[in-house]
Amino acid sequence: MTKRQNRKQAKTGKSLWRYLPAAVFLLLIATGATLWAVQKALVQPLAVQDEGLRFEVASGGNLSSALQDLEERGVLKWPRLVLAYAYWQGETGIHAGEYLLPKGSNAMDLVSRLNRGDVTRYRVTLVEGWTFRQALAQVRAGRNIVQSEAGSSPDSAARALGFEGESPEGWIFPDTYIYRSGATDIEVLRQARERMERVLEREWQKRGDNVPYSSPYEALIMASLIEKETGQPSERSEIAGVFVRRLDRGMRLQTDPTVIYGLGDDYDGNLTRAHLRQSTPYNTYVIDGLPPTPIALPGREAIHAALNPEPGDSLYFVGKGDGSHHFSSTLAEHNRAVREYQLKRRADYRSSPSDQGGE
Repeated sequence: MTKRQNRKQAKTGKSLWRYLPAAVFLLLIATGATLWAVQKALVQPLAVQDEGLRFEVASGGNLSSALQDLEERGVLKWPRLVLAYAYWQGETGIHAGEYLLPKGSNAMDLVSRLNRGDVTRYRVTLVEGWTFRQALAQVRAGRNIVQSEAGSSPDSAARALGFEGESPEGWIFPDTYIYRSGATDIEVLRQARERMERVLEREWQKRGDNVPYSSPYEALIMASLIEKETGQPSERSEIAGVFVRRLDRGMRLQTDPTVIYGLGDDYDGNLTRAHLRQSTPYNTYVIDGLPPTPIALPGREAIHAALNPEPGDSLYFVGKGDGSHHFSSTLAEHNRAVREYQLKRRADYRSSPSDQGGE
């Protein structure tokens, strides 16, 4: 290379250095503008109305498709920019379900909510004393619940829950259950069944001495009778004591709710003496011992009472009309209580249990 060429190259280099500060300045401006635009895109509130925005992420969906859907609905601008932010944050995971996006939320809130799976939750309450059929109907009526084919009837629901050839009665724990949008009826009922299994096992381990049950299932049956006989928590263990003493003495339980359950759809709300004599597998005025299955959903307190009956000598009880009962140790005392609390109001009423066989 000649001296002339060297001088020319040096001169060119000096010219480039002269423009470098300006180039750096322009680059900084461009970078700053880009960062400002990105920041604005991420923090400015999304186009959400006062009542918030409900939207659904289908099972198998991904963040990119969810952001694209929101762009098409006019909620979100620059979905690719938001997706890049999610990758930068490591928050590209997404959960299926229904979301509620409050007014004032921005793109960063949205990404975080989707990544956490902060889906809308719903509640369904199953009540003590209901039957399996009633619990199934309540669950299927739940908001945004998926009514599956398996849950279309009590028989098919029982099979789906693993009760092949067995009764599901009593095995659903009454409580409030929280579920996500899109949950099926069987999923919710399975939660309730598993809960009952856990509760029954724990209570069985804490059972009192000399209870007359050969298995937890027999205790579950007894708990369902107690649940149907009283709405007074303070009386549960006392009623359990009456039933246990009657079993120990070979006396029939003679409890009206078993008669009503055995009648099924034939029961019209009026329990008669003829019903007490009618033979069904559940009529404890006719059969000895416990009925073959539970007759309702017992709560924890009823299960605990069945396994921890109150000691005493009472063998009878009769409803007093205010939700409570009068307990008696002798048949004579019981008959006086029946006349006082029941027969004056309705001649064909038969309180349970008694030793009069419905006569």
